[in-house]
Amino acid sequence: MHDDLKKAVEVLKDGGIILYPTDTIWGIGCDATNAEAVKRIYDIKKREDSKSMLVLMENPALLNRYVDDVPEVAWDLVEISTTPLTVIYPGAKNLAPNLIAADSSIGIRFTKEEFTTKLLQRFRRPIVSTSANISGEKSPAFFDEISDEIKKLVDYVVEYRQNDHTPSKPSSIIKLGPGGQIDIIRK
Repeated sequence: MHDDLKKAVEVLKDGGIILYPTDTIWGIGCDATNAEAVKRIYDIKKREDSKSMLVLMENPALLNRYVDDVPEVAWDLVEISTTPLTVIYPGAKNLAPNLIAADSSIGIRFTKEEFTTKLLQRFRRPIVSTSANISGEKSPAFFDEISDEIKKLVDYVVEYRQNDHTPSKPSSIIKLGPGGQIDIIRK
């Protein structure tokens, strides 16, 4: 894992794209503050840039760096969640502009998975996380289901967990609105 982490951090710092295991499924990622790298991911996925992507972070204490005003309920949701949870926050800031939704929101998930946690700690910035597929195609559940096209278009493919076939599921998604309003997008 050490060599994978070292190489992945180098690629991210250079504005590159990685293919990596997350706490849910395999993802395509880049520096969430680098607009050119984010654009490359939209191009790789053949995805409209109006469809925002989420970011991974490892430490809730960093949330205020990337969200203007964190609703109080957000801290409770993050603390009590035992399964992967993506929270869509209003008022995104300090991220690539093409990553932020038209309503200025951003989806953020705090990972507890070993590889992504260590990667985020070493990189010290949020990382984009989007499924490793062409937009509209089925999301691959395991590494061996990822298309060769995707593998060829990224700058680095992490070796760690490529043979792991432990079942996983996508995160739950909750959107926070004004006054702590909660909308459940996906259970």
